[in-house]
Amino acid sequence: MDIRRMSTADLQRVLDAGHLFDAAPHPDWTEDFLSRPGHHLLLADVQGTPAGFVTGVEIAHPDKGLEMLLYELGVDEAFRRRGIGRALIEALKALARDVGCSGMWVPVEQGNDVATALYRSTGAEEPEPG
Repeated sequence: MDIRRMSTADLQRVLDAGHLFDAAPHPDWTEDFLSRPGHHLLLADVQGTPAGFVTGVEIAHPDKGLEMLLYELGVDEAFRRRGIGRALIEALKALARDVGCSGMWVPVEQGNDVATALYRSTGAEEPEPG
């Protein structure tokens, strides 16, 4: 597995991985996301096939400093249960540390036990009650 941080030079690569997203990425929106400071998209390939992605956004807050919001994580169904989601989260955590974030957080829908278990396995704290 190869995990790479995408840039505007990788626009077509992200568009080609459209099956990983909730809906096909729009070229203009994708380019905008990739060009914004503090916006990150990591793409995982398995033998040249896009297998998963994670997006993160740096957020500055008056009483917390700079934190990384894990905005979205997607792994192709054919590649699930192989550690790709966990590897993407770990890669985003490393990137967060590299850019000076004091922590990382992710909103999770109540009842999404699979996501909660995945995030917990990477060191996340128990979810706050909704």
